[in-house]
Amino acid sequence: MRSTRLLALAAVGALSLTACSGGGDSVDTGGGSGGDNVLIAAVSAQPDQFDPHVTNAYASFQVLENVYDTLVVPNAEDLTMEPSLATEWTTSEDDLEWRFTLREGVTFHDGSEFDSADVVYSYNRIIDEELSNSYRFATVESVEADGPQTVVIRVTQPTPNLPALIGSFKGMAIIPEGAAEDVDLTTEAVGTGPFRLESSSASSTVLTANEDYWGQAPSIDGVEFRYITEPAAALTALQNGEVQWTDNIPPQQVDALGGDDSVELATTPSVDYWYMSMNFARPPFDNPQVRRAIATAVDREAVTQAARFDAAQPNQTAIPEDSFFHTDYAPFDVDVEAARQLIEQSGVPTPIRMGLMVTDEYPETVTAAQVIASQLEPIGIEVEVQTTDFATWLDRQSQGDFDAFMLGWLGNVDPFDFYHAQHITGGASNYQKYSNPQVDDLLTRASTETDEKSRKDLYDQATRLIVDDVSYLYLYNPDVVQAWAPGLSGYEIRADKAINFEGVELP
Repeated sequence: MRSTRLLALAAVGALSLTACSGGGDSVDTGGGSGGDNVLIAAVSAQPDQFDPHVTNAYASFQVLENVYDTLVVPNAEDLTMEPSLATEWTTSEDDLEWRFTLREGVTFHDGSEFDSADVVYSYNRIIDEELSNSYRFATVESVEADGPQTVVIRVTQPTPNLPALIGSFKGMAIIPEGAAEDVDLTTEAVGTGPFRLESSSASSTVLTANEDYWGQAPSIDGVEFRYITEPAAALTALQNGEVQWTDNIPPQQVDALGGDDSVELATTPSVDYWYMSMNFARPPFDNPQVRRAIATAVDREAVTQAARFDAAQPNQTAIPEDSFFHTDYAPFDVDVEAARQLIEQSGVPTPIRMGLMVTDEYPETVTAAQVIASQLEPIGIEVEVQTTDFATWLDRQSQGDFDAFMLGWLGNVDPFDFYHAQHITGGASNYQKYSNPQVDDLLTRASTETDEKSRKDLYDQATRLIVDDVSYLYLYNPDVVQAWAPGLSGYEIRADKAINFEGVELP
């Protein structure tokens, strides 16, 4: 919804949860080709497409995480970068040149050999075609091969977070040279990962094990992702043995499931955040007093409790409190009378009508929006909760066809992921059309600052402005909650919500 790496990753990315079909009534657990040694995973949404360089949908990356590889990858424990398709990397003394040594003996799913030309092609495709993650290459001057096993990336300014920029999620995947011209990457996939994309339909996506995987080959024959929108239906399917894994757990049942022997439940604090954003290009939401009134009227504690119960922490900024880069900034106290006064000061007549766009494929957005609607009514704002399927949600977001929307950003690793593309003027994920020259300057300087303390100070300053301007109205940081069948082993829950099934063994 990464709104893109939307739950973007989304999509949202960092994903925003930013999938093709909705269906709040969907309880179908059938379909696909699950076998005795095939893991069946219940997920809430359908991928919108499979091109890793274009999609921003978390539903797509749930699949693509198992199909593609990046040069480096976040460690499961602390999200620091470690080798993947690159075995090592070095920087020059002036920090303007990065050299990546590539892994030998790697083949793509089509049988072609992986080498430096594939990396150069993949990165230049993103840059030249200005695809979803081109902003991650803002300081990159060139990407070149130095022989078949070395890639050289030159930057115009020191870029200390370059490994995180190219490795934090599969939107930076390496594809074969020329792949975008040879196959339709929206419906096909040619990766180097532990599983191959076999088929996809309206009810499921099927992967098969890649026996030629460069790492430890999967012990299971494949994975079938089944789309079960309703959390209660996904949990029932798990308890009945129809699926073996799900991340679609009813939040109100998390505590009770801790003592339920029919499932293995795991939770961990995430690096995700959920938020609401208003359209700066559409009056009266271009009025800062109106936005601040809304931020003052929204009770984040109540929204969080309704949407996630105890499996989330309210936060007026994006970065969770256990991160070094968290800033303890919370300027908005819930005050209905103060919110009414801000509306009066804005000069905008009431009632103000606001359409709040959410998607039934992420039910917590619907719940949260209903609570927010009730909280805004006393200050003269009439909220129409507009529930759509995810494909429509994504399309309307990209077209700017909204008053306000709600979603989440998933899998954030570096502070750059939390703030840059969403709030810098013209940013790839700045769908709300926010623009503040001070924020632009701070985010730009922070992205190239090599001293960690100084970098945090720059992000702290930018965060306060973003929050004050209500570019995003931040709500909460959720926990990652996942469950699987007793006896299933080899799966590890992660703070970045990356779903890796290559090590799984079925009971």
